[in-house]
Amino acid sequence: MERVKSGIVMALLCVVVMGGHAQTTETAPSNPYVRLGQKALIDGDFKAAAGHLQKALPAEANDPNVMYMLAYSQYQIGEYRKALDSFSKVIELRPDHESAYYYRGKASNILAVQTDKKISSTNREKMLNDAIVNYTKAIELNGEDVKYYQNRGIAYRDLGILRGTSGTANYDKEVAADAYNKSVIDFEQVLAMSPGKKDIQTEIKKAKVYRDNLK
Repeated sequence: MERVKSGIVMALLCVVVMGGHAQTTETAPSNPYVRLGQKALIDGDFKAAAGHLQKALPAEANDPNVMYMLAYSQYQIGEYRKALDSFSKVIELRPDHESAYYYRGKASNILAVQTDKKISSTNREKMLNDAIVNYTKAIELNGEDVKYYQNRGIAYRDLGILRGTSGTANYDKEVAADAYNKSVIDFEQVLAMSPGKKDIQTEIKKAKVYRDNLK
């Protein structure tokens, strides 16, 4: 728990910032709901944080830091569609906010693979492609962050599974094989940056097996 809280504090100090470039201030936010939201985030109470930060709107709707904290809180409590909208607002305000692209990608990917939701295959594919676009943008902004490649590799893998399931309306062997190949490339990049990751070695093997067994 302490490690989680520590990570949240670091996020507030270094990532809730602008595009991954830390900005600090000696003054507390003037909006009381923003102050409450920050405190809740530090305490790890994301539901409370989302509630407080939502109340700070629309007054703080043009502050990318406030919108990022709201989006991050919504993401953490599983309100992924709301998080998508909020991260999009952050990006509108700060097109260089790599962390917003990353989490917007993650939210899209999570929604795309939720099996308990009635989502068409077409919409699932669109969300996976959106995730890939967002991860790619994050990589363009910072090609040194290994998690961007890892998550894009996962999105490509999920796209391969979606398009490579025989008997479904959107089955396409070539598209699926291409997605698996791109997944392998990203996972290999992860290993190049972080050698010895056994989970990624396993993902590469799985992607190749899935690709080679396409019918």
